[in-house]
Amino acid sequence: MTERTQLLYKCIDRRVLLLDGSMGVMIQSKGLGENDFRGSLLSEHPQPLKGNNDILCLTSPEVIAGIHREYLEAGADIIETNTFNATRLSQKEYSTDHLVRQINTAGAQIARREADRYSTPERPRFVAGSIGPTGIASSMSADINDPASRPIEFAEMSEAFEEQAGALIDGGVDMLLIETIFDSLNAKAAIDGAKRAMRQRNTEIPLILSMTVSDRSGRLLSGHTAEAFLAIIAHAAPLAVGFNCSAGPTGLAPFVRRLAAISPYRTIFYPNAGLPDSLGNYSETPERFVSAIMPLLREGTLNIAGGCCGTTPAHIARLRTAIDSESTPHRPVTGKRPWIAGLDEFADDRGFINRRTMQRGRKPQIPAPDKREKLQRSRSHSQETGCRRRDDPRYKHGRRPA
Repeated sequence: MTERTQLLYKCIDRRVLLLDGSMGVMIQSKGLGENDFRGSLLSEHPQPLKGNNDILCLTSPEVIAGIHREYLEAGADIIETNTFNATRLSQKEYSTDHLVRQINTAGAQIARREADRYSTPERPRFVAGSIGPTGIASSMSADINDPASRPIEFAEMSEAFEEQAGALIDGGVDMLLIETIFDSLNAKAAIDGAKRAMRQRNTEIPLILSMTVSDRSGRLLSGHTAEAFLAIIAHAAPLAVGFNCSAGPTGLAPFVRRLAAISPYRTIFYPNAGLPDSLGNYSETPERFVSAIMPLLREGTLNIAGGCCGTTPAHIARLRTAIDSESTPHRPVTGKRPWIAGLDEFADDRGFINRRTMQRGRKPQIPAPDKREKLQRSRSHSQETGCRRRDDPRYKHGRRPA
């Protein structure tokens, strides 16, 4: 474990850490044109590049550095690299997939410089390498007439994430944030790629995993519950697991509480500023956004809090004040308990399922007594009556006497 990783663990166990806000909404607020996205590097590129925010790490690095500074001045403890779509799978849309390694390395270096500039011994600043989910769902069919077909092989997706993770590590990030997870198989590919990138460099940095739910059921688009997701990624031993994006802090709060109650990992939460309107504007003001997160901070449910789409330095500054005034770091669950996807309401305190309660139209029945209790009653009955099944000649071939 590196010194930076040790410092990160020390800080996250002592206080709630503040993550920065949206990179996309800040880039949009700068009013950049096509020439800003092209720069001198890609002035002759055959395709339009406006909207490819990740390429700005190479063509307009000072714009990205300025956004990092705004969030650091607002009080962020962790800033994310501008690399959410910086895999070859996503950059292929702009024909810039040959620049993936340079984009990620530059994005990490830009964030690293700004974080170091604002770090103090009392409040160190950290850099999280942002790894988005891509627009491909590797566990679902792309052809309605062929349920077995898949748009991509697991190995190909893992290699794409390995390339991105390796470049982020080379650029100096403190952790890798695999975020906006809507497909558990995509997440496993990202974990696999990140782990291989670490092994190649003989290093290990923390992983953070953040899901986004598809509807009010709290399930991922791939159909998994948060409990199932915890079981799926347990081999990765992440630093933190949680939620981001989605409908906003109010809609996600129940799922965050449910996750924190059973998760053996620290909890991260950085929601959208509500849902966007028809013009793409987000309605949650900094005051309403923070007031919705405040109960979670008071309860001690979170270890990392921040903002996703629609949040600005104003949201983060307000959240900084709330964290400093009323927050208690969450302590992960230490006891092991089985996770049963979607069936936890039927489980007892030991995590075992009473299947009698799962039958429709029936009231929950008293579960059968424990086998050990049965054995004890059988032994006491034998001692009282002096009758043992094995020794009694009346019992032959397992039959009771008439």
